[in-house]
Amino acid sequence: MTKTLVLARRELASYFVSPMAYIVAALFLMGSGGWFFSEIFRQGNEASLRVLFDGMAMMMVAAVPLLTMKLISDELRSGTIETLMTAPVTEVEIVLGKFLGVLALYVILLAGTAVYLVLMALYGQPDAGVAVMGYVGMLLLGTAFIAVGVFASTLTRYQLVAAIIGIAVLALFTLVMPWMVRTASAPLNHLAARLNVMAYFQDFSRGTFDSRGVVFFLGSAVLFLFLSVKTLESRRWR
Repeated sequence: MTKTLVLARRELASYFVSPMAYIVAALFLMGSGGWFFSEIFRQGNEASLRVLFDGMAMMMVAAVPLLTMKLISDELRSGTIETLMTAPVTEVEIVLGKFLGVLALYVILLAGTAVYLVLMALYGQPDAGVAVMGYVGMLLLGTAFIAVGVFASTLTRYQLVAAIIGIAVLALFTLVMPWMVRTASAPLNHLAARLNVMAYFQDFSRGTFDSRGVVFFLGSAVLFLFLSVKTLESRRWR
C-alpha cells in the first residue's frame, strides 16, 4: 500500500508541471461555469443543479481521457515502463498508484466547481440533498471514467491514441447506449438500459441515492482496473 501511495503522490505531482493538465482543468471549469450561468436564470435552483451536474458529466467524457492518456502510454513511449516492471513493485501497485493520482486531481477539480453552489446560494436556496448526491454521483462517475482511461493508456504507447480510445469507450456508454434504449429492439434495448451510464448518474443528479448506481460505477472501475493490470502483465512476457 505504501508503494501505491508513493506512486499516487508522484503521479499527482506530475500534473502540476503538465501544461495539458492546466488546459483541461481550465476548459472543464470554464465549460461547467458557462453551462451553469446559461441555466441558472432560465430554470429554478434545483433544476439548475441537475443541469449543472449533467453538463459536467458529459464534459468528463473528453476531459478524463485527456488527463489519463499519459499514465501508461508515456511510460511505454519513453521506455521507463521497463524500469517500473523490474522494480520491486507489482502491476497492481502501478495501476492503482496511477489511478489514485488522477482520482486525487479529479477531486480537486470537483472542489473547484463548488464556487457555483456559493453563487447559487446568493440567488436562492439550492437543495442541499441534490447538491450532495450530485457530487457523490460525480465522484462515482469519475472513478469509473478514470479506470477506463487507465485501461486505454495501457493499450498503446501513443498518448493521442489512448485518448481517442478512452473517449470512444466513454461515448459508447454515455451517448450510444441511451440512443439504443430508445431505438433498438429487444433484447438489445434491455442490454443498453443496463449499460446506460447517464441513467445511473441522473438518479444522483436528481438528489436520489441508488445503490444500483454505486454497484455499477464501482464494479465498472474494478473491471477496467483489472483489465489494466492484465494488460500490463502481458507486456512482461513480450
